[in-house]
Amino acid sequence: MAAAALLGGYLIHDGTTAQGGPPRPASADSTATPVPSSGDPAPLPFAAPSRISIPAIRVNAPVMRVGRDNDGGVGVPPPADKNLAAWYGGGPAPGQRGTAVMDGHVDNKAGPAVFYNLGALHRGDHVEVTRADGRTAVFTVYGIELFAKSAFPAKRVYDDTGRPELRVITCGGAFSRRTGYAGNVVVFARLTGTR
Repeated sequence: MAAAALLGGYLIHDGTTAQGGPPRPASADSTATPVPSSGDPAPLPFAAPSRISIPAIRVNAPVMRVGRDNDGGVGVPPPADKNLAAWYGGGPAPGQRGTAVMDGHVDNKAGPAVFYNLGALHRGDHVEVTRADGRTAVFTVYGIELFAKSAFPAKRVYDDTGRPELRVITCGGAFSRRTGYAGNVVVFARLTGTR
């Protein structure tokens, strides 16, 4: 998944006119190593995700499957649909053992999009992923960071930790109409429940 580091270049749009731009992660919420708990659920079998919900930032969006784009990076949803997230189908499904990857736009030409407020999340917030098997995988955020696209830590973001984990990614940081966003906001979360 090293080529997935190219993802950042494809979540760039020029539509944000909101004062101050999208929220940036608080330094207090930077990534900590999750401490596995004996109460953590076992990994789930494969089932594609159909919806992502992040109650703390009022996200409730359908999910489409994407693969690699023409440049070898992770694909993204069509920019015109501002309430659509994507799951990289070349990796684990959310809830399976391994690191599942989901992404979405921060904005588009019409304004804020599905993950505009991703940088406002905090440790302990939940991400819920509804799956095609009718189960919901509940993830707890253990870190959120803003990485410069020029120094995106692909290994740290995408590597398999041996546990069911989730990364949610969008653009962030400084914005230029010529080059787009300078960074990516990455949410690190681990499976802590199912229903």
